[in-house]
Amino acid sequence: MRYVSTRDTSKTFEFKDVFIKGLADDGGLFIPETLVKYGENEIRDLKKLSYSELAKKIVYPFIGNFMPESEMSKIIDKSYSTFRKDNVVDFIKIGDKTILELFHGPTLAFKDVAMQLLGNFYEYYLNNENQKINIVVATSGDTGAAAIDAIKGKKNVNIFVLHPDNRVSPVQRKLMTTGKYENVFNLAIKGNFDDCQNLVKSMFADKQFSNDIKMSGVNSINWARIIAQSVYYFYSYSLVENTGEPTNFSVPTGNFGDVYAGYLAKKMGLPINKLIVATNRNDILHRAISKGSYEAEKVSETISPSMDIQIASNFERLIFDLNNEDDKQTSLDMKNIRENGKYLIGDDKLNKIKENFLSASLNENETLDVIKKVYEKFSVVLDPHTAIGYGAFDKHKLKGNNIVLATAHPCKFPGAVTKAINLKSDLPKELEFILNEKEEYDIVENNLEKIQNYIKGKIK
Repeated sequence: MRYVSTRDTSKTFEFKDVFIKGLADDGGLFIPETLVKYGENEIRDLKKLSYSELAKKIVYPFIGNFMPESEMSKIIDKSYSTFRKDNVVDFIKIGDKTILELFHGPTLAFKDVAMQLLGNFYEYYLNNENQKINIVVATSGDTGAAAIDAIKGKKNVNIFVLHPDNRVSPVQRKLMTTGKYENVFNLAIKGNFDDCQNLVKSMFADKQFSNDIKMSGVNSINWARIIAQSVYYFYSYSLVENTGEPTNFSVPTGNFGDVYAGYLAKKMGLPINKLIVATNRNDILHRAISKGSYEAEKVSETISPSMDIQIASNFERLIFDLNNEDDKQTSLDMKNIRENGKYLIGDDKLNKIKENFLSASLNENETLDVIKKVYEKFSVVLDPHTAIGYGAFDKHKLKGNNIVLATAHPCKFPGAVTKAINLKSDLPKELEFILNEKEEYDIVENNLEKIQNYIKGKIK
């Protein structure tokens, strides 16, 4: 399989380039030239596979000659051996909805599903190529911890994680900052998540710097993450009892990566009816999908901090689709977003979006109310992000199999859970030790040059 950039389809790339670079040199995102498409009978056969076997089937066509299939098989088994559930995820029926729990990995968030795989891909590549790289990643809370757990202690790779100072939950921060590994560096940036993300993008765009440090990225724009996340859409469909009814997913999302993985699964033949883009009051994606106005506003701090984002990086892949894969038009659109902070979607394109996507936004009180009602009725505690996904279904009244992606363990957001139901959700026993561990991170100004100097100073 070959890949192109959303901003220049004239050059093609192998999976190795896509994986290591993360972002194309022209600033675009990587997209495969063609996709494997599964027919109805093949989808039926996929339903018989375990999670790991299904992952092997879905992932391999995307990675081509990056590694032999037998090696990939071992890596997938190793990656998912760290999860607390034999089949990686859990499928819980709650009333007329089903919760797909994606937080049974080592850092209690859906990011683990992709990141454990990426960490082992890096190890395989660096050992084979005898190279060293430096991963630089921005996080709104969960990506950083998942990336650190996947990379910690590995040879030939350092990881630098930028998180917004005082804007992630204490548990999210401690999952990042309590490890003692020489190849892990945590930076608390004086700003919000969009500031962190812009700093990472600027470092990628500075070709001299990014080449000098051999920079790589594992943010949600990395295509390898999208592939890995598409697997749980296929797997959850295999658990649906009534396939005669339409299947819908509600996805709490800020950066449009997790819901785009569902869109990828649909394009590969999975019979998904609608994907609901569920957001908090930082609702740029909701405004784009419901009204055609993709316009950045000021970021608000909320009880669902992983969604406190205004510019959704993965949305560029959808824009490329809406432009009928016209790279020049996509470049112009992205330039307009960068310079003017907005992108107006015409009616024809908006209708195209609505064939696949719906959207909803919940405010703070609505989110707390969902946590309270679900707990009182079903004795299940939802984290605030999952509560937004759950509540989004109530705004659309879709018939059929309605699946909510549960993206994080509720213990990561004790403030919201306590406020909603006056209950403390405990960390799993394996992770309780982090509460008393000493944290290590550096607070750094929102200044590109200072952060680049910090990173250069830490590389040995």
